[in-house]
Amino acid sequence: MQIFTYSQEMPRTTPSAPARSSWSRPAGPPPDAQSSGIDVISLGRRIRHLRKAAGLTLEELGAAAGAAASQLSLIENGKREPKLSLLTQLAGALGVGVDALLGTEPPTRRAALEIELERYQRSPLYENLNLPKIRITSRLPLDVLESQLGLLRELERKMNEQVATPEEARRANGELRRMMRERGNYFPEYEAEAQKVLAQVGYTSGPLSQHTISDIATHLGFTLYHVGDLPHSTRSVTDLKNRRIYLTHNQRSDHDPRSVLLQALGHYVLGHGTPQSYGDFLAQRVATNYFAAALLLPEQTTVDFLQRAKTAKEISVDDLRDAFSVSYETAAHRFTNLATQHLGLTTHFQKTHQSGIIYKAYENDGVNFPMDHTGAIEGQPSCRAWTSRAVFEVPDKFSSYSQYTDTVTGTFWCTARTERSASGEFSLSIGVPYHHVKWFRGRETTARAVSRCPDPDCCRRPPAELSEHWAGNAWPSARAHSHLLAAMPPGAFPGVDETEVYSFLEAHSGS
Repeated sequence: MQIFTYSQEMPRTTPSAPARSSWSRPAGPPPDAQSSGIDVISLGRRIRHLRKAAGLTLEELGAAAGAAASQLSLIENGKREPKLSLLTQLAGALGVGVDALLGTEPPTRRAALEIELERYQRSPLYENLNLPKIRITSRLPLDVLESQLGLLRELERKMNEQVATPEEARRANGELRRMMRERGNYFPEYEAEAQKVLAQVGYTSGPLSQHTISDIATHLGFTLYHVGDLPHSTRSVTDLKNRRIYLTHNQRSDHDPRSVLLQALGHYVLGHGTPQSYGDFLAQRVATNYFAAALLLPEQTTVDFLQRAKTAKEISVDDLRDAFSVSYETAAHRFTNLATQHLGLTTHFQKTHQSGIIYKAYENDGVNFPMDHTGAIEGQPSCRAWTSRAVFEVPDKFSSYSQYTDTVTGTFWCTARTERSASGEFSLSIGVPYHHVKWFRGRETTARAVSRCPDPDCCRRPPAELSEHWAGNAWPSARAHSHLLAAMPPGAFPGVDETEVYSFLEAHSGS
């Protein structure tokens, strides 16, 4: 019997307490490198190797290729990707074809070691060490190069062992977020499937009613059953043998029952099979969440709404929420789906617990989210100066709170709200770089803060005066999170008791 289950609790992709973190951009090419998919580090090392083999200086190669020596230096160091025209000129000056420059194999063993060390030095792992970077030149002794790499490999291995079973989940989550960032969090294939379903049930415009959602389920061949004994570890259970979807009578207030049903249908529409890894499980969650949001806030209708708001310079997540009768979180997520693709706006989203720990995050605007050595953001503490933290102290809980924050990567404007759930109070914030704020309502705010993170003196270390009075004289009894010591839940659907689910289906199959 095939089933689709939807866990009632958030998968533990990260601990609830902060791991060691570094505040940096996601791993990848440096900010001034283009993102065409070319390995700029390998390309640079190959050009340097061929230049030296030809006995040319940077100035001589630059003169032959029509480029400044300083520009070639950046290219050789993997900090800039040459345009195709310059790449062709360089290949001609070095007497090789362009393919020889774009090869994947390093030209020598030493070059391979240099490339590996350079990649380590650009990773969150190295950023965590807070050490100066080694200048990689031909004068760096080979034994020093090998020794440094040996230490970094062993450190990475030990850090991976320390987090044990949650490591797979953290890495899978990080990879998934990087993919979302590269796509601007826009998935046309899910948009197309949602639009097809809406067209089949005759949807035209406006909020998606419960009646229309029931029509969608019927059109797809499913019967809905509301029960009082749904397995405690699930939000819904889909019986594919008898084409039934079971939902609870007592839906928790922090879960929109429409979304729960649409997510369950999404597994079927998108053709999901049993997850083969935790990465598959997370990817399926993202897909069904996206599909449900694309039904609740259809692409063209939502884009038209947002474009009108942009023209009026009145973009507001609150308005989007109200226009489609969805939660603020759903509206904020949907804005990230469409903002870059259709409005030309880069953005970031954050869901932060009142303790300061980030539960969910997305960015494609360069904001410096904290990350651990794997690149994971969830589980890290947000800066105290950020809007996502400041909003908890605002007395007015009815209106959204907006703030400008000066950070080490630029000035950002953010708007946030707080919402209470079974897991406590959370802030939900949407932000954009300063040059995009002119399109948003709330830009006139005078609230402003300065964040110096990752500098520990920004908000990690207590002020000197407090430390002088209390260091060594305080012994807090920490609130222990016993689940942090547990392994990831086993099974294809983590956290779901399959025996309980099968017993539930067996009990209801004859009804």
